[in-house]
Amino acid sequence: MLLRRMPVLSFFALSLALAGALAPAPLLAQAACRDGAFAMARLELYFGTQRPGGAAISGAEWAAFLDEEVTPRFPDGLTVLQGDGQWRNSQGIITKETSTVLVILYDPAAQKNAAIEDIRAAYKDRFDQESVMRVDGPTQCVSF
Repeated sequence: MLLRRMPVLSFFALSLALAGALAPAPLLAQAACRDGAFAMARLELYFGTQRPGGAAISGAEWAAFLDEEVTPRFPDGLTVLQGDGQWRNSQGIITKETSTVLVILYDPAAQKNAAIEDIRAAYKDRFDQESVMRVDGPTQCVSF
């Protein structure tokens, strides 16, 4: 019986070894960039634009938040996108609302985690939001 399992165990061990060898690099590993390009980390933050009672967060309120909370922490640049989205809240209710997506590319060596978390906390506090979704993308090569 043991001899019959040996090929299966060997195949399993080989599969694990290959999976480890082919696994993606750590999220913020330094990318090898072509000449003239440099590595930057990509961040996306998803902000709901509807308060719990249904009132919308106005464009002026968003602009003030961006100027006061985001730009001082990431003055080198960012992109703001608008979209239609939905999410399930902690009570299991699906809410459809307009979303604002903030995309920031930044130096991965810079210690920016605290700044990112401060932005998320400030938005939740200011606009009575349950969450702000954070998506950390892989390091990307960027050139201008």
